[in-house]
Amino acid sequence: MYLTARDITKRWTDRNVLDHIDLTIDQNDRIGLVGANGCGKSTLLQVLAGTESCDGQIERMKGLTMHYLPQDPVFSRETVLEEMKAHAAAQPEAIEEFEISSILSRLGLKDQPIHQLSGGQRKRLALAKALITRCQLLLLDEPTNHLDAEMIEWLENRLRKENQAVLMVTHDRWFLDRTVNQVLELDEGRLYRHDGGYESYLENKAARQEAKQLAAHKLDRLYKQELEWVRAGVQARSTKSRSRLDRFEELRKQRTKVQERSLKLVPMASRLGKKSLAWQDVAFAWPDGPELFHDVSYQMKKQERLGFIGPNGCGKSTLFKVLAGRLKPVKGFVETGETVKTGWFGQGELTDDLSQTVISYIEKTAQTIPWDGQEFTAAQMLEKFLIPRSMQHLPLGRLSGGERRRVYLLKVLMEAPNVLFLDEPTNDLDLVTLDILEDYLDGFPGIVLTVSHDRYFMDRVCDSVFVFQPDGTLRQYMGGYTEYREREKEEKEERKQEQNRRSAQRPRLTKQGLTYMEKKELAALPQQMEELQAAIDSLNEQMGSPMAFEELQVLTEKRDVLENELAQAESRWLELEEKQEGRE
Repeated sequence: MYLTARDITKRWTDRNVLDHIDLTIDQNDRIGLVGANGCGKSTLLQVLAGTESCDGQIERMKGLTMHYLPQDPVFSRETVLEEMKAHAAAQPEAIEEFEISSILSRLGLKDQPIHQLSGGQRKRLALAKALITRCQLLLLDEPTNHLDAEMIEWLENRLRKENQAVLMVTHDRWFLDRTVNQVLELDEGRLYRHDGGYESYLENKAARQEAKQLAAHKLDRLYKQELEWVRAGVQARSTKSRSRLDRFEELRKQRTKVQERSLKLVPMASRLGKKSLAWQDVAFAWPDGPELFHDVSYQMKKQERLGFIGPNGCGKSTLFKVLAGRLKPVKGFVETGETVKTGWFGQGELTDDLSQTVISYIEKTAQTIPWDGQEFTAAQMLEKFLIPRSMQHLPLGRLSGGERRRVYLLKVLMEAPNVLFLDEPTNDLDLVTLDILEDYLDGFPGIVLTVSHDRYFMDRVCDSVFVFQPDGTLRQYMGGYTEYREREKEEKEERKQEQNRRSAQRPRLTKQGLTYMEKKELAALPQQMEELQAAIDSLNEQMGSPMAFEELQVLTEKRDVLENELAQAESRWLELEEKQEGRE
């Protein structure tokens, strides 16, 4: 057994965030840790990593090696490469420089001063360090944040191949389903274990919730009985009466908690007229920078859900800002209807003044709001977003990153937009909030545009997706992320079949009318072309694996040489064929 934790308890000011938890991690375990924002997932990782104190007992296997990836990493060197080399030097076995370069390349990083890195790049650098660590146990806190879809797929494959135990916090549902063999759910300080991936977790949780619902019905009946007793005006003078009043108060708290956790959001939006949002021949480039995209045109339809997919740095968020009117295109134009009221849920937007209280931040938007035929206060709306009144007068800085994102999302929705721009909306949101948001969008009567690397979210929400192409254009695919990738595979297979068809249609070669040496050359050419094509295919396969940039350049040059030789061989083959046909 790698690690055993017994009776782990961690108390914050007002509650036990970890309440007498037992946990074991063994050699082949790949565990996903899920739960609501602020429930203590990161705290549990810190406790297991030994960076946070707790009550209870943790036993680690003698000689156990482990590495912890925090949400806010700290570095000790000046540049990216210096940081990676220093970490590699501390490993028990040598790590080749090409492996370091390969992982950095896969994660979209290059050697530069660390102080110049964005928050997302810093997280990717910390992940790169974790991936070159020679250890038995990895503790990863949100490893997929700030990764694009291709990076996430690469990380999935790497974690599956590595002989390491893993415990990770993640809200990426596809990633959970493809990488873990059990899910641990942290709920009100208690830990619940589910064998299998995300789908199994949902099934098990549904069964547990059904049992809770039956208990809630019993609780509700008992509460009503006790409420009648209290209203009857019985004086709480005796010990028996006082204890019954105390029990009633406890029932009231439990009942309120059940009601809060079962709340659902009712969509609201301002009226959207016939003219909504359209853009024509849009292009954008930063001053002295390359063109990010060009010739982007589309006319949005009412209640359409549109997604944008592309690698990090391709310009997705920039295009979003252009479409939302936050940036001006260098070419083309964006038309916005008079009734359009945009809501912007972006990355890193809630960072200006974290000293203001949660309730004051929301009341700047509205103190009361009509919702589902009723009038709700800002405090009541916060409760709907799982922010209890006990937390509403805390400074925003006291909330977890996910809780702040949830408050920010509430602020956006309270503005009643009819066109929603969601830029990486799933970052730092827990599974409960994601379910609420997706259900909300199902009934949202306006337009939704989203950039997201959460493949499950894209499948769940989008009618179609626009995919950034290498030449700076965008191509539309109907459906979500899965449909796009299936269509991409079909097109690749179609191209391969077309190449095979053309090869099969080549005329049969004859030897009549050719010199002896030409006949010999003609006979050898088909085999030579097959060998060249096989070598090119082999290089293409190698180039699809992680490697250093310099190694990739060498393989690219080799492929260029082989492709030139193949073109010359095909040209010579056609020349000899034409000569033969002319002689016949």
